Amino acid sequence: MGTTGSTKYVGNNQRLVGDNRFLTGNGQFIDDISLPGMVHMAVLRSPYPHAAIINVDLKNVRESPLCIAAINGQEAAETTNPMPHRGNPSLIGGKTCDIRCLPIEKTVYAGEPIAAVVAHSRNDAEAILSLINVQYKELPYLLDASDALADNAPIIHKPWGSNLVCQVTHAEGNVDDAFAVAEHTLADEFRIHRYSTQPIETRGYIGNWDTRSETLTLHSSGQNPHPERFAIAESLRITEERVRVTLPDIGGAFGLKMHPYPEEVLVCLMSRQTGLPVKWVESRTECLLIGGREQSHRWKAAFDDNGKILALRDHFLTNIGALSATPGWGMSRLTALTFPGGYKIPATDIQVSVVVTNKSPWNASRGYGKEATTLILEHICDRIATKLKIDPADVRRANFVQPNEFPYKTNSGLNLDSGNYEKLLDKALKLADYPKKRKYQYQERQRGKAIGIGLAFEVTPEGADLPGSFTGGFDTSTVRMSPTGRVTVLGGTTTPGSGNDTAIAQIVADELGVDFETVTVIQGDTETCPYGFGNANGRSTMMGGGSAQLAARDIRDRILAVAARLLETSESDLKLSQGKVTTRNTKSSISIAEIANTLYTLAYREAWGIDPSLESTRVYKPGNIDHRPDQQGRIQPYATFSNAMHVCTIDLDLETGRIQILSHAIADDCGTLINPIAVKSQMFGAAAMGIGGALSEYLPYGDNGNLLTENFKTYLMPRAGDIPSFEFDHQITPSPFTSLGTKGAGEAGVGGAAAALTNAVNDALSPWGVVIRELPLSPPNILAAITQQKK
Repeated sequence: MGTTGSTKYVGNNQRLVGDNRFLTGNGQFIDDISLPGMVHMAVLRSPYPHAAIINVDLKNVRESPLCIAAINGQEAAETTNPMPHRGNPSLIGGKTCDIRCLPIEKTVYAGEPIAAVVAHSRNDAEAILSLINVQYKELPYLLDASDALADNAPIIHKPWGSNLVCQVTHAEGNVDDAFAVAEHTLADEFRIHRYSTQPIETRGYIGNWDTRSETLTLHSSGQNPHPERFAIAESLRITEERVRVTLPDIGGAFGLKMHPYPEEVLVCLMSRQTGLPVKWVESRTECLLIGGREQSHRWKAAFDDNGKILALRDHFLTNIGALSATPGWGMSRLTALTFPGGYKIPATDIQVSVVVTNKSPWNASRGYGKEATTLILEHICDRIATKLKIDPADVRRANFVQPNEFPYKTNSGLNLDSGNYEKLLDKALKLADYPKKRKYQYQERQRGKAIGIGLAFEVTPEGADLPGSFTGGFDTSTVRMSPTGRVTVLGGTTTPGSGNDTAIAQIVADELGVDFETVTVIQGDTETCPYGFGNANGRSTMMGGGSAQLAARDIRDRILAVAARLLETSESDLKLSQGKVTTRNTKSSISIAEIANTLYTLAYREAWGIDPSLESTRVYKPGNIDHRPDQQGRIQPYATFSNAMHVCTIDLDLETGRIQILSHAIADDCGTLINPIAVKSQMFGAAAMGIGGALSEYLPYGDNGNLLTENFKTYLMPRAGDIPSFEFDHQITPSPFTSLGTKGAGEAGVGGAAAALTNAVNDALSPWGVVIRELPLSPPNILAAITQQKK
């Protein structure tokens, strides 16, 4: 069999596909699309966190000359089904309920859609919302998860009998015995606040119903077009083949653009009713309704004199707000499942209670709950180091899974694929110049300054296949070559701008020995692309690249078979590179384009007995995922486990509580690198997101149950001055379970950066005995902790 020769593209930096288009302002995002006759939708939202809906009167708005159409919950229910859950809690024995595009009987959070109107312009649609007359009867509401579990708490969903969605426990070993004999124990609480993932581009949809063919096209700024098609078809009571979902350019997603939302069903419904294309683009205020991450942890650790953790108990609550059809609530489960990360802890008792309140719903947030696991584990490691008066790095060393133990089964049943965690720690410490930083810290502390150094290690499961959901661990690609030798890849994955399409093109170019510029990757269209699960959980290059590689190999084999005849040699004597097939001995060559043309035009002469097709569709299914329960009932839903070490140094102003990040070093291991610059960019973006979330991003609620943040003046995203110039290095331990040795590189970084920063703050405050137990690390919270300690 011939080869592609030396690798040309995989492993080397490659500018992202479409860079020039984006840099010159020629991208096409959802709000750039304008269809003939298009009209606009606006949504009336509930002002109350919990209220019975007595009546939604549309008479006045329908009489307005600006109004094209209007609809309420009762009317919508006549022609739509409840939206299918992206991940139903009932799959793990939890409670569930129907979620409709518009509620009928009551509203369960402030901001919930109550009615929708359509007008010729967005301004007109928003202006006539005030003509809708809604009668409400206010009901008691809940904002705190602990309050929601109290015996006398009002029940949000009466048939449930409580506000507990589900409780998940992962236990291993005898925790009580370990605590009884341990040399040391620590117990405390830690609260992770509610915050969001705010992409540059908010959500947007255009529904376009064709009255002639009775088919629907949905232009969506989504992440998963094929599963989204299923959700739309189910909601509208039509069959899937009558729905086409296409994705334009996406200005970031981060899980926030997973489906199904009420608005995407509503634009389709209103288009079907009016016979016109209907557009809705989310405002930033509406986008800020989407929450995530709010957790309250009560933990206890037992450990020895060396910092070896003998037992860990963490029982925590997650406040998911109102239950929605989106998969956000599942982050709670993943926080619990990911314990104890990359550490060997003999006995663990991890329990999460998932609780509904009258806050707005969660949707998936980058990290998908695993960043919270990192925060808690790394906080505990540093607390142990402080108690024992040893270096925090030594606590990590005492607990790491060792290189010769991979693949390693964790207490929760996850199968860690590969790694060298201690070597990664050493690489990060060297990158950060750790001894010099500690010396600097000592000197500055003598002057009364609060310098802090925080370490954080993260293991991030990526590439999930969650049973019973449309989060799939495999994907499909079609690769075809034209008679001129140009290559098209049709992928089931999608990109929100992260560059996986570039990585897939690199893989295919190497497999076929063609120039990168001759490869076109098409994604995000249910009409033209094979069925796939889109973008989520660091899966796209892993699964999409794997399936494209297999399909490209099929074409390569046919090219080599024909080339061997044309060059009168054996296939083993051939190699593909630079658009040519070349013999190793005589150096004779023929262009791949000429071979492609031969297969199309002379198949019966030169390709006798050879499949002449230059098109192949293949599915790639990585190893390691296993849904067969083991003896303890545990499954293994993840393909790979990327890991990273962070070292963050800060200067904390004790008078103002303001934090200045002096440096932040990251050493990561995501297996084989396809496009190093893209991986670096992903890590920097994720780390910036983690820092912003830990520092200032926050979704607080007022006493009236309404969200207090309406824009970026009140939801404080990090500015350029808040983010350091990251120092970065790679370690490569290929995954034995993926075809290219790749691991996911999309979700790592959020938890590690947030945890390192949090630990740095606690390290800075340690001389004063102050411990931060609650995020965000805002000046008021830091000053309150200092003041409390002085009391």
